[in-house]
Amino acid sequence: MLLFPYNRGKEDIKVVMQHQQKRSKAKGNKVNNGDELIENLKMEIAAELGIIEQINNEGWASLSPRLSGKIGGILSQRLKKIKNK
Repeated sequence: MLLFPYNRGKEDIKVVMQHQQKRSKAKGNKVNNGDELIENLKMEIAAELGIIEQINNEGWASLSPRLSGKIGGILSQRLKKIKNK
């Protein structure tokens, strides 16, 4: 399965994901595959929407409710597609 089917922001996403994984390991948190998939999809969607820099600089809490809902809606659609495959 290809997690990053779009060309836009692939390198940015990879760097952010590597940073998150290192940070998670440093804290001793164990991330299961489902959580990791969701985080990867969220980062991919954020890159597609052009808000990856805002998330990197200010965190997820800095997003407006509208943007959060948009990400959640797209995430839901993609999870349904993955489930149906």
